[in-house]
Order: sequence, then structure tokens, then C-alpha cells
Amino acid sequence: MANNKDIDAMLTISQVAHLLSVHINTVRRWSNQGILKAYRVGSRGDRRFQREDIANFLSQGSKIAEVREGKALR
Repeated sequence: MANNKDIDAMLTISQVAHLLSVHINTVRRWSNQGILKAYRVGSRGDRRFQREDIANFLSQGSKIAEVREGKALR
């Protein structure tokens, strides 16, 4: 089980949206589709993202273009 220090080290949905230059709803959709791995925290089930996962996603530039064009996971 993650402790508060681990959760604080993770990125919020708005931080990820800013890093990826997309709307927060796009991050939610990609999370729901399994394109981005999210962890649910707290009683509200807020999404948090590991920095390493986002860095890996950013390093796959062609995958980002495919996702933005709607070609991924179809």
C-alpha cells in the first residue's frame, strides 16, 4: 500500500495534461483506455500518475502522434 510520501511524488491529472499539452479530459480518456496508467487514490478515487510512466510515454513520440490521431487501440 502506498504511503502519503509515495502519493505526493506522483503527478496529478492537471500536471500530466500540462506536460503532454492536452486537455485534462484527454488524459482521463487515455487513462480509461489504458493508454496511460493511472493509480486511484483517496476516497474520491482521484487519478495519479507515476513520473516514470509519463516519461516513457513522452519518449515514444510516434505513439503520441498515433494516439492524438485516434489510431491507437482500435
